[in-house]
Amino acid sequence: MPGHTVTVTRDQITRYAAASDDDNPIHLDEAAALAAGLPGVIAHGMLSMGILGSVATEWAGGADRVRKVVCRFASVVRPDDVLTYTGIVSAVDDSRVEVNVSVVNQRDEPVLTRAVVVFDAPR
Repeated sequence: MPGHTVTVTRDQITRYAAASDDDNPIHLDEAAALAAGLPGVIAHGMLSMGILGSVATEWAGGADRVRKVVCRFASVVRPDDVLTYTGIVSAVDDSRVEVNVSVVNQRDEPVLTRAVVVFDAPR
């Protein structure tokens, strides 16, 4: 699957917090994040997974062809991190296509692991 790169912005994090009703200060307040032992404000893990869902939808040619998106959160994502989503087809049968997805940041560190997307097979 072709690679897709996204730069995570503080605005995306703030908008995701509002949309998800998750206003945990580690996502919004630098001092609170530092006090919690983090390197600063971090993105919601589900934001990175949501971007994976968007990338999968683009690969599939529409959300109606995406059956399942699963992953594990491997490391924190900070504002201005550049995430690269790439996929390799791992299984195909008459009804589905399974893709193993790699999601790394600009330092080539895994952000999401065990990421798999299952699509309806092309007709």
